[in-house]
Amino acid sequence: MMKWLKNVIVLASAFALMLAFRALAFSVHTVSGNGLAPLYQHGDRILVNRCSYGLRIAGNGLLPYSRLMRCPVKRGDIVAFSAPDRCQQGVMIARCKAVPGDTVNTQKGKLVVPGLKTCAKADYYWLEALNKRNPADSRHLGFISERDIIGEVTTILYNRKNLRMR
Repeated sequence: MMKWLKNVIVLASAFALMLAFRALAFSVHTVSGNGLAPLYQHGDRILVNRCSYGLRIAGNGLLPYSRLMRCPVKRGDIVAFSAPDRCQQGVMIARCKAVPGDTVNTQKGKLVVPGLKTCAKADYYWLEALNKRNPADSRHLGFISERDIIGEVTTILYNRKNLRMR
C-alpha cells in the first residue's frame, strides 16, 4: 500500500511541476491567419517564451499587473499577444515595429518611424503583421499594451505545410 501512495505522490508532483512550468515559462499556441506568412502559416504550432520580457503576473483582480525582472520588447521581435479589447479570439502574433518613445506615422499604408520623440505612451508598442489586411495588428487595433503581450515567439513546433509533403 505504501509503494502505491509513493507512486501517486510522484505522479502528482510531476504533473504540478509541468503545469507550473507551462504556465510560467513556455506555452504552445496555434497560429490563426496568415498575418506573418510565409514565416508562420495558419495552423502552425508555436512555442512562446513567457519569460522573455520578465515574469508576467496578470493579477486578474486578485493582484495588480506587474512584470518581475522586466526587459522591454525590442524593435523586430516577433511577439504573441492577446487583443486588448478582446474583439479577436485567441492569441495573435506580430512583429514589433515601434517601441515607447517612438513617433509613429502611417503614410499610404506604410509605417514611418521618424525619430525618438515621446509620442507613444510608456509601455505601449506598435505591432504589425506582414499581411496588411490582417485585422490583428496595430493598424487596426492601435497601440498594444505591454500587459497584453504574452511573450516572444521562440520556434515552430509543428508546421502543417511540411507535414503535408510527406
